[in-house]
Amino acid sequence: MDHDTLPGLTPGHLGAPVLEPPAGDPPVPREPRPLDRTRLACSLTLLLLLLLVGGTVLTIRQLYGAVAHQGPRPAADYAGAGSGVAVQVSVPQGASLTRIGELLRADGVVASVKAFTEAAGGATDRIQPGTYALRHRMSAAAALGVLGDPANANALTVPEGWRSSAVFAAIDQRLGKPAGTAQRTAADHAGELGLPDWAAQNPEGLLYPATYPVTGESTPLGLLRQMVTRSGAEFRDSGLVQGGPNQLTPYQVLVVASLVQGESDNADDMAMVARVVYNRLARGMPLQLDSTINYALGRTTLHTTVTDTQLDSPYNTYRVAGLPPTPIDNPGRMALDAALDPAPGDWLYFVTVRPGDTRFTDSEEQQRKNVDEFNAYQASHGGSPTPGGP
Repeated sequence: MDHDTLPGLTPGHLGAPVLEPPAGDPPVPREPRPLDRTRLACSLTLLLLLLLVGGTVLTIRQLYGAVAHQGPRPAADYAGAGSGVAVQVSVPQGASLTRIGELLRADGVVASVKAFTEAAGGATDRIQPGTYALRHRMSAAAALGVLGDPANANALTVPEGWRSSAVFAAIDQRLGKPAGTAQRTAADHAGELGLPDWAAQNPEGLLYPATYPVTGESTPLGLLRQMVTRSGAEFRDSGLVQGGPNQLTPYQVLVVASLVQGESDNADDMAMVARVVYNRLARGMPLQLDSTINYALGRTTLHTTVTDTQLDSPYNTYRVAGLPPTPIDNPGRMALDAALDPAPGDWLYFVTVRPGDTRFTDSEEQQRKNVDEFNAYQASHGGSPTPGGP
Protein backbone atom coordinates (compact mmCIF):
# COMPACT_ATOMS: atom_id res chain seq x y z
CA MET A 1 0.00 0.00 0.00
CA ASP A 2 1.17 3.51 -0.77
CA HIS A 3 2.34 5.24 2.42
CA ASP A 4 1.59 8.75 1.11
CA THR A 5 -2.19 8.54 1.37
CA LEU A 6 -4.83 6.00 2.24
CA PRO A 7 -7.52 4.91 -0.21
CA GLY A 8 -10.58 7.17 -0.10
CA LEU A 9 -8.86 9.66 2.20
CA THR A 10 -6.97 11.92 -0.21
CA PRO A 11 -6.77 15.60 0.70
CA GLY A 12 -8.92 16.42 -2.31
CA HIS A 13 -11.81 14.26 -1.05
CA LEU A 14 -14.23 16.75 0.47
CA GLY A 15 -15.28 15.99 3.98
CA ALA A 16 -12.75 13.15 4.51
CA PRO A 17 -10.51 13.39 7.60
CA VAL A 18 -6.79 13.88 6.97
CA LEU A 19 -4.92 11.19 8.91
CA GLU A 20 -1.36 11.38 10.11
CA PRO A 21 0.96 8.92 8.37
CA PRO A 22 1.81 5.85 10.37
CA ALA A 23 4.76 6.04 12.70
CA GLY A 24 8.08 4.91 11.39
CA ASP A 25 10.63 6.15 8.91
CA PRO A 26 9.61 9.18 6.86
CA PRO A 27 8.76 8.50 3.24
CA VAL A 28 11.58 8.80 0.80
CA PRO A 29 10.82 11.19 -2.13
CA ARG A 30 10.88 9.56 -5.51
CA GLU A 31 13.52 10.81 -7.88
CA PRO A 32 11.93 12.13 -11.14
CA ARG A 33 12.63 9.85 -14.02
CA PRO A 34 14.43 11.08 -17.17
CA LEU A 35 11.22 10.79 -19.12
CA ASP A 36 9.49 13.17 -16.70
CA ARG A 37 12.28 15.77 -17.18
CA THR A 38 11.93 15.55 -20.95
CA ARG A 39 8.17 15.99 -20.80
CA LEU A 40 8.54 19.03 -18.50
CA ALA A 41 11.12 20.66 -20.79
CA CYS A 42 8.93 20.06 -23.83
CA SER A 43 5.92 21.52 -22.05
CA LEU A 44 7.84 24.67 -21.06
CA THR A 45 9.24 25.08 -24.58
CA LEU A 46 5.79 24.67 -26.11
CA LEU A 47 4.37 27.23 -23.69
CA LEU A 48 7.07 29.75 -24.56
CA LEU A 49 6.47 29.20 -28.28
CA LEU A 50 2.75 29.72 -27.83
CA LEU A 51 3.36 32.94 -25.91
CA LEU A 52 5.82 34.17 -28.55
CA VAL A 53 3.53 33.38 -31.49
CA GLY A 54 0.54 34.86 -29.72
CA GLY A 55 2.40 38.09 -28.97
CA THR A 56 3.60 38.38 -32.56
CA VAL A 57 0.12 37.84 -33.95
CA LEU A 58 -1.27 40.42 -31.54
CA THR A 59 1.40 42.98 -32.52
CA ILE A 60 0.76 42.44 -36.24
CA ARG A 61 -2.99 42.80 -35.73
CA GLN A 62 -2.44 46.01 -33.76
CA LEU A 63 -0.16 47.46 -36.42
CA TYR A 64 -2.52 46.46 -39.22
CA GLY A 65 -5.41 47.96 -37.31
CA ALA A 66 -3.52 51.24 -36.84
CA VAL A 67 -2.67 51.46 -40.53
CA ALA A 68 -6.19 50.54 -41.53
CA HIS A 69 -7.52 53.20 -39.17
CA GLN A 70 -5.24 55.84 -40.70
CA GLY A 71 -6.35 54.99 -44.24
CA PRO A 72 -4.29 55.56 -47.39
CA ARG A 73 -1.63 58.26 -47.36
CA PRO A 74 -2.87 61.55 -48.89
CA ALA A 75 -1.40 62.71 -52.19
CA ALA A 76 1.34 65.34 -52.04
CA ASP A 77 -0.19 68.79 -52.38
CA TYR A 78 0.76 72.44 -51.92
CA ALA A 79 -1.27 74.92 -49.89
CA GLY A 80 -2.70 78.19 -51.10
CA ALA A 81 -3.00 80.02 -54.40
CA GLY A 82 0.67 79.77 -55.36
CA SER A 83 3.53 82.25 -55.49
CA GLY A 84 6.47 83.38 -57.51
CA VAL A 85 6.70 83.49 -61.29
CA ALA A 86 3.57 83.20 -63.41
CA VAL A 87 3.27 80.07 -65.54
CA GLN A 88 1.50 79.70 -68.89
CA VAL A 89 0.05 76.21 -69.29
CA SER A 90 -1.59 75.08 -72.53
CA VAL A 91 -4.27 72.39 -72.26
CA PRO A 92 -4.64 70.54 -75.59
CA GLN A 93 -7.96 69.40 -77.01
CA GLY A 94 -9.08 66.07 -75.55
CA ALA A 95 -6.49 65.97 -72.76
CA SER A 96 -7.37 63.64 -69.88
CA LEU A 97 -7.22 64.76 -66.26
CA THR A 98 -4.08 62.70 -65.80
CA ARG A 99 -2.45 64.38 -68.80
CA ILE A 100 -3.42 67.83 -67.52
CA GLY A 101 -2.04 66.91 -64.10
CA GLU A 102 1.23 65.82 -65.72
CA LEU A 103 1.51 69.16 -67.53
CA LEU A 104 0.86 71.05 -64.30
CA ARG A 105 3.33 68.93 -62.35
CA ALA A 106 6.04 69.38 -65.01
CA ASP A 107 5.67 73.17 -64.82
CA GLY A 108 5.84 73.19 -61.01
CA VAL A 109 2.22 74.29 -60.59
CA VAL A 110 0.96 71.33 -58.52
CA ALA A 111 2.83 68.95 -56.24
CA SER A 112 1.46 65.71 -57.71
CA VAL A 113 -0.75 64.38 -60.47
CA LYS A 114 -2.75 62.38 -57.93
CA ALA A 115 -3.67 65.48 -55.89
CA PHE A 116 -4.97 67.17 -59.04
CA THR A 117 -7.00 64.21 -60.32
CA GLU A 118 -8.53 63.69 -56.87
CA ALA A 119 -9.49 67.37 -56.67
CA ALA A 120 -11.07 67.19 -60.13
CA GLY A 121 -13.07 64.13 -59.17
CA GLY A 122 -13.28 62.83 -62.74
CA ALA A 123 -14.94 65.97 -64.15
CA THR A 124 -12.86 66.30 -67.30
CA ASP A 125 -15.52 68.41 -68.99
CA ARG A 126 -14.91 71.22 -66.49
CA ILE A 127 -11.65 72.16 -68.22
CA GLN A 128 -11.74 73.69 -71.69
CA PRO A 129 -8.73 73.56 -74.02
CA GLY A 130 -6.69 76.75 -74.09
CA THR A 131 -3.78 78.57 -72.46
CA TYR A 132 -4.10 79.38 -68.77
CA ALA A 133 -2.13 81.66 -66.46
CA LEU A 134 -1.23 79.90 -63.21
CA ARG A 135 1.49 80.14 -60.57
CA HIS A 136 4.11 77.89 -59.08
CA ARG A 137 3.22 75.77 -56.03
CA MET A 138 -0.57 76.08 -56.19
CA SER A 139 -2.83 73.70 -54.28
CA ALA A 140 -4.59 71.26 -56.58
CA ALA A 141 -7.92 72.86 -55.70
CA ALA A 142 -6.62 76.35 -56.51
CA ALA A 143 -5.23 75.22 -59.86
CA LEU A 144 -8.53 73.50 -60.66
CA GLY A 145 -10.38 76.71 -59.80
CA VAL A 146 -8.40 78.60 -62.46
CA LEU A 147 -8.68 75.84 -65.06
CA GLY A 148 -12.39 75.38 -64.39
CA ASP A 149 -13.24 78.97 -65.37
CA PRO A 150 -13.65 79.23 -69.17
CA ALA A 151 -12.88 82.96 -68.94
CA ASN A 152 -9.29 82.01 -68.07
CA ALA A 153 -8.79 79.76 -71.08
CA ASN A 154 -6.85 82.33 -73.10
CA ALA A 155 -5.44 84.73 -70.52
CA LEU A 156 -2.19 86.63 -70.90
CA THR A 157 -0.12 87.04 -67.75
CA VAL A 158 2.57 89.70 -67.36
CA PRO A 159 4.85 88.67 -64.46
CA GLU A 160 6.43 91.22 -62.11
CA GLY A 161 9.70 92.54 -63.48
CA TRP A 162 9.13 91.83 -67.16
CA ARG A 163 10.59 94.44 -69.46
CA SER A 164 8.33 95.99 -72.07
CA SER A 165 10.18 94.08 -74.78
CA ALA A 166 9.08 90.80 -73.16
CA VAL A 167 5.50 92.06 -72.86
CA PHE A 168 5.43 93.03 -76.54
CA ALA A 169 6.70 89.58 -77.53
CA ALA A 170 4.10 87.84 -75.34
CA ILE A 171 1.28 89.90 -76.89
CA ASP A 172 2.44 89.03 -80.41
CA GLN A 173 2.66 85.34 -79.52
CA ARG A 174 -0.74 85.19 -77.83
CA LEU A 175 -2.50 87.02 -80.68
CA GLY A 176 -0.60 85.23 -83.41
CA LYS A 177 0.90 88.47 -84.73
CA PRO A 178 4.27 88.87 -86.49
CA ALA A 179 7.12 89.65 -84.13
CA GLY A 180 7.44 93.38 -83.52
CA THR A 181 3.76 94.17 -84.01
CA ALA A 182 3.01 95.19 -80.42
CA GLN A 183 6.22 97.22 -80.14
CA ARG A 184 5.40 99.18 -83.29
CA THR A 185 1.87 99.68 -82.02
CA ALA A 186 3.18 101.16 -78.77
CA ALA A 187 5.48 103.53 -80.68
CA ASP A 188 2.98 104.56 -83.33
CA HIS A 189 0.03 104.98 -80.97
CA ALA A 190 1.73 106.23 -77.80
CA GLY A 191 -0.83 109.01 -77.49
CA GLU A 192 -3.64 106.43 -77.42
CA LEU A 193 -2.23 104.27 -74.63
CA GLY A 194 -3.47 106.52 -71.84
CA LEU A 195 -0.04 107.22 -70.37
CA PRO A 196 -0.19 109.73 -67.48
CA ASP A 197 0.95 113.29 -68.04
CA TRP A 198 3.82 112.93 -65.57
CA ALA A 199 5.30 109.94 -67.41
CA ALA A 200 7.57 110.09 -70.43
CA GLN A 201 5.99 108.86 -73.64
CA ASN A 202 7.51 105.45 -72.95
CA PRO A 203 5.39 102.51 -71.72
CA GLU A 204 8.30 100.96 -69.78
CA GLY A 205 7.19 100.67 -66.16
CA LEU A 206 3.52 101.29 -67.02
CA LEU A 207 2.51 97.88 -68.41
CA TYR A 208 1.26 96.61 -65.09
CA PRO A 209 2.04 92.97 -64.21
CA ALA A 210 -1.28 91.11 -63.98
CA THR A 211 -3.46 88.63 -65.88
CA TYR A 212 -5.50 89.96 -68.78
CA PRO A 213 -8.29 88.14 -70.68
CA VAL A 214 -7.68 87.46 -74.37
CA THR A 215 -10.55 86.94 -76.80
CA GLY A 216 -10.95 86.77 -80.54
CA GLU A 217 -11.52 90.53 -80.51
CA SER A 218 -8.31 91.38 -78.65
CA THR A 219 -5.72 93.63 -80.34
CA PRO A 220 -2.21 94.70 -79.36
CA LEU A 221 -3.40 98.26 -78.76
CA GLY A 222 -6.35 97.06 -76.68
CA LEU A 223 -4.16 94.90 -74.43
CA LEU A 224 -1.58 97.66 -74.00
CA ARG A 225 -4.33 100.10 -73.03
CA GLN A 226 -5.64 97.62 -70.42
CA MET A 227 -2.17 97.35 -68.88
CA VAL A 228 -1.66 101.11 -68.72
CA THR A 229 -5.14 101.58 -67.23
CA ARG A 230 -4.41 98.97 -64.56
CA SER A 231 -1.11 100.66 -63.71
CA GLY A 232 -2.91 103.98 -63.24
CA ALA A 233 -5.31 102.35 -60.77
CA GLU A 234 -2.42 100.80 -58.83
CA PHE A 235 -0.48 104.07 -58.79
CA ARG A 236 -3.47 105.91 -57.33
CA ASP A 237 -4.20 103.20 -54.79
CA SER A 238 -0.58 103.00 -53.61
CA GLY A 239 -0.16 106.77 -53.36
CA LEU A 240 2.58 106.94 -56.00
CA VAL A 241 0.83 109.77 -57.83
CA GLN A 242 1.57 112.01 -54.82
CA GLY A 243 5.33 111.48 -55.16
CA GLY A 244 7.73 109.79 -52.77
CA PRO A 245 10.58 110.22 -50.27
CA ASN A 246 13.15 112.98 -50.72
CA GLN A 247 10.77 115.03 -52.87
CA LEU A 248 10.95 112.54 -55.72
CA THR A 249 8.34 112.90 -58.46
CA PRO A 250 5.90 110.08 -59.21
CA TYR A 251 7.95 109.10 -62.26
CA GLN A 252 11.17 109.01 -60.25
CA VAL A 253 9.50 106.82 -57.64
CA LEU A 254 8.40 104.50 -60.46
CA VAL A 255 12.02 104.34 -61.64
CA VAL A 256 13.14 103.43 -58.11
CA ALA A 257 10.43 100.75 -57.92
CA SER A 258 11.72 99.23 -61.16
CA LEU A 259 15.25 99.13 -59.73
CA VAL A 260 13.96 97.47 -56.57
CA GLN A 261 12.03 94.94 -58.66
CA GLY A 262 15.12 94.17 -60.73
CA GLU A 263 17.35 93.65 -57.69
CA SER A 264 15.12 91.67 -55.32
CA ASP A 265 12.20 89.26 -55.17
CA ASN A 266 10.72 89.49 -51.67
CA ALA A 267 9.07 92.26 -49.69
CA ASP A 268 11.63 92.50 -46.86
CA ASP A 269 14.64 92.74 -49.15
CA MET A 270 12.82 95.13 -51.48
CA ALA A 271 12.27 97.66 -48.69
CA MET A 272 15.97 97.46 -47.77
CA VAL A 273 17.14 97.77 -51.39
CA ALA A 274 14.96 100.87 -51.71
CA ARG A 275 16.67 102.34 -48.67
CA VAL A 276 20.12 101.67 -50.18
CA VAL A 277 19.04 103.50 -53.35
CA TYR A 278 17.80 106.54 -51.39
CA ASN A 279 20.87 106.61 -49.13
CA ARG A 280 23.26 106.56 -52.09
CA LEU A 281 21.26 109.24 -53.93
CA ALA A 282 21.36 111.45 -50.83
CA ARG A 283 25.17 111.15 -50.67
CA GLY A 284 25.69 111.68 -54.40
CA MET A 285 27.07 108.15 -54.79
CA PRO A 286 26.58 106.28 -58.07
CA LEU A 287 24.02 103.51 -57.64
CA GLN A 288 26.27 100.83 -59.27
CA LEU A 289 23.39 98.45 -60.02
CA ASP A 290 24.02 95.51 -62.33
CA SER A 291 20.34 95.45 -63.31
CA THR A 292 20.67 98.79 -65.11
CA ILE A 293 23.61 97.55 -67.18
CA ASN A 294 21.66 94.41 -68.03
CA TYR A 295 18.82 96.63 -69.23
CA ALA A 296 21.12 98.70 -71.42
CA LEU A 297 22.58 95.53 -72.96
CA GLY A 298 19.21 93.80 -73.31
CA ARG A 299 20.25 90.80 -71.26
CA THR A 300 19.68 89.10 -67.90
CA THR A 301 22.70 87.83 -65.98
CA LEU A 302 24.20 87.76 -62.49
CA HIS A 303 27.67 88.45 -63.82
CA THR A 304 28.87 91.96 -64.59
CA THR A 305 32.42 92.38 -65.86
CA VAL A 306 34.76 95.34 -65.46
CA THR A 307 34.32 95.99 -69.18
CA ASP A 308 30.54 96.13 -68.65
CA THR A 309 30.97 98.86 -66.07
CA GLN A 310 32.69 101.07 -68.69
CA LEU A 311 29.63 100.97 -70.99
CA ASP A 312 28.75 104.37 -72.46
CA SER A 313 25.05 104.51 -71.61
CA PRO A 314 22.75 106.68 -69.48
CA TYR A 315 21.67 103.39 -67.87
CA ASN A 316 25.20 102.60 -66.66
CA THR A 317 24.80 103.49 -63.00
CA TYR A 318 28.45 102.64 -62.37
CA ARG A 319 29.51 105.73 -64.35
CA VAL A 320 26.43 107.97 -64.31
CA ALA A 321 25.22 109.36 -60.99
CA GLY A 322 21.54 109.56 -60.14
CA LEU A 323 18.62 107.55 -61.45
CA PRO A 324 18.45 106.07 -64.95
CA PRO A 325 16.25 108.07 -67.35
CA THR A 326 13.33 105.58 -67.37
CA PRO A 327 12.16 102.51 -65.48
CA ILE A 328 14.05 99.34 -66.40
CA ASP A 329 11.09 96.96 -66.04
CA ASN A 330 7.43 96.84 -65.04
CA PRO A 331 7.32 96.65 -61.23
CA GLY A 332 4.59 95.00 -59.19
CA ARG A 333 2.82 96.22 -56.09
CA MET A 334 5.43 95.02 -53.59
CA ALA A 335 8.15 96.99 -55.36
CA LEU A 336 5.93 100.07 -55.55
CA ASP A 337 5.22 99.86 -51.81
CA ALA A 338 8.94 99.43 -51.04
CA ALA A 339 9.85 102.50 -53.10
CA LEU A 340 7.20 104.54 -51.29
CA ASP A 341 7.98 103.22 -47.81
CA PRO A 342 11.61 102.02 -47.60
CA ALA A 343 12.95 100.29 -44.52
CA PRO A 344 14.83 102.49 -42.02
CA GLY A 345 18.59 101.96 -42.06
CA ASP A 346 22.02 103.34 -42.94
CA TRP A 347 22.94 100.70 -45.55
CA LEU A 348 24.92 101.76 -48.59
CA TYR A 349 25.74 98.33 -50.04
CA PHE A 350 24.10 94.98 -50.62
CA VAL A 351 24.83 91.74 -52.46
CA THR A 352 22.92 88.47 -52.73
CA VAL A 353 25.63 86.02 -51.70
CA ARG A 354 23.51 83.01 -52.55
CA PRO A 355 19.78 82.43 -53.15
CA GLY A 356 17.87 83.61 -50.10
CA ASP A 357 20.91 85.27 -48.50
CA THR A 358 21.14 89.00 -49.29
CA ARG A 359 23.62 90.96 -47.14
CA PHE A 360 23.20 94.68 -46.36
CA THR A 361 25.90 96.86 -44.81
CA ASP A 362 27.13 100.46 -44.49
CA SER A 363 30.77 99.31 -44.53
CA GLU A 364 32.74 99.14 -47.79
CA GLU A 365 35.16 96.68 -46.18
CA GLN A 366 32.32 94.37 -45.17
CA GLN A 367 30.83 94.69 -48.67
CA ARG A 368 34.11 93.50 -50.18
CA LYS A 369 34.04 90.45 -47.93
CA ASN A 370 30.44 89.76 -48.93
CA VAL A 371 31.31 90.09 -52.62
CA ASP A 372 34.22 87.68 -52.10
CA GLU A 373 31.74 85.20 -50.62
CA PHE A 374 29.45 85.70 -53.61
CA ASN A 375 32.32 85.07 -56.03
CA ALA A 376 33.39 81.96 -54.13
CA TYR A 377 29.83 80.64 -54.23
CA GLN A 378 29.56 81.35 -57.96
CA ALA A 379 32.89 79.66 -58.65
CA SER A 380 31.81 76.54 -56.76
CA HIS A 381 28.56 76.45 -58.73
CA GLY A 382 29.98 77.05 -62.20
CA GLY A 383 29.40 80.82 -62.28
CA SER A 384 31.68 83.77 -62.96
CA PRO A 385 32.90 86.46 -60.55
CA THR A 386 31.52 89.99 -60.52
CA PRO A 387 33.39 93.22 -59.77
CA GLY A 388 30.97 94.09 -57.00
CA GLY A 389 28.53 96.94 -56.51
CA PRO A 390 26.15 98.23 -53.90
